[in-house]
Amino acid sequence: MRILITGIGGFVGRHLSDYVLAHTPGAELHGAILAPEHAIPQATCHVVDLKDKAALQDLVAQLRPDHIYHLAAQASVRRSFEDPWETLENNIHAQLNLITACLTLDKSPRLLIISSGEVYGTEDFADAPPTEAPPFRPGNPYSVSKVAQDMLGLQYYLSHQLPIMRARPFNHLGPGQRTGFVAPDFALQVARIEAGLQEPVIRVGSLSAERDFTDVRDVVRAYQLIMERGTPGDAYNIALGKCITIQYLLDVMLADSRTPIRVEVDPARIRPGKDNRSWGDARHLRHTTGWEPLIPIEQTILDVLNDYRQQLKAGV
Repeated sequence: MRILITGIGGFVGRHLSDYVLAHTPGAELHGAILAPEHAIPQATCHVVDLKDKAALQDLVAQLRPDHIYHLAAQASVRRSFEDPWETLENNIHAQLNLITACLTLDKSPRLLIISSGEVYGTEDFADAPPTEAPPFRPGNPYSVSKVAQDMLGLQYYLSHQLPIMRARPFNHLGPGQRTGFVAPDFALQVARIEAGLQEPVIRVGSLSAERDFTDVRDVVRAYQLIMERGTPGDAYNIALGKCITIQYLLDVMLADSRTPIRVEVDPARIRPGKDNRSWGDARHLRHTTGWEPLIPIEQTILDVLNDYRQQLKAGV
């Protein structure tokens, strides 16, 4: 079994590589990375710009993978507002090049495309989480790019019968997640305060938004199950089907803190748009693959906090 993971050096890619190697005996694991410093020791990593069509086609032709997990993307909603075109070009162009590279092979690999629960928006789902059926209502440039990725996957399944599955994960977090996302942003501030590197004030954006958080280690299990058991052409939500507020996420960290901390709202951290509920119905994933989340969200939140504590202690 030859497996290629794009974006293998990123937050999710590192967790997925560990899981795939642990649960696929004899797997030959390859990773596509943008720069040498993104390489990981457990995979053979190849430096390639996914927007370079010829270079990516050469790599896919050389590897002839059986499975491809396409994780590489610009994933920050905040950054997508700052530079919309960068997000659109990066996410759409890279995936289109990957799909067309697969078309050149005699045997098409199974390809998992990572879309997002962001494609549904938050306006219409106050009372019940969306299944995979509702129309898209993207609320930011990042989610627009994910709509395009999602539909390109469906289109090439329909037009060329490529065995493409689409995952729509909702918010996920866990150890190793970089700052720029809510949990690590909080965790870094708490850890810095405890270490005496910051005044005992944590600065936050809106705390009233409700989000469906899943541990990244449960998410990568879902990815592999979709790859192995999913139906080409189908989309699969990955979610718990329940929400917590950002306030609750922060409260779990503050309750574990060794130092009294004051909370202040920073207007610069408030994202454009309304604070609504974003959650998902993952029954299709459960029925198809048998997936169930295993890690309580409180454990996940504290794992993120402890990860940043350890990084500061180690001087990272």
